[in-house]
Amino acid sequence: MSFRAITDIVRPKPEARFVVLTCGDAGYTTNLPLNVLLDDDVLLAIRHNGGPLPLEHGGPMRLVVPKRYGWKSAKWVRQVTFLDRDEPAYWEVRGYSNTADPWKEDRYAF
Repeated sequence: MSFRAITDIVRPKPEARFVVLTCGDAGYTTNLPLNVLLDDDVLLAIRHNGGPLPLEHGGPMRLVVPKRYGWKSAKWVRQVTFLDRDEPAYWEVRGYSNTADPWKEDRYAF
């Protein structure tokens, strides 16, 4: 399902500009601006090859963000939180780039 379809259902408040996704691993989160998640190719995947998404690939649900580095495409998504401010996530507080834009080779915060 596209992330945009989720926002059509839950209708975040107008002040929501960022999203934090909490995942199955203890303490793992990822964050992105809402406008990035609204791209047509961003998915919350629950199926693969006609069946349920396997645990080893992030099942029961994983975020897929093709235009960002892999740490933004989180496995085992458990919670989606819409925020009015940016909140650094697991890898960002450890020195990784907050934007994670591969076209700019933006891997590390400086």
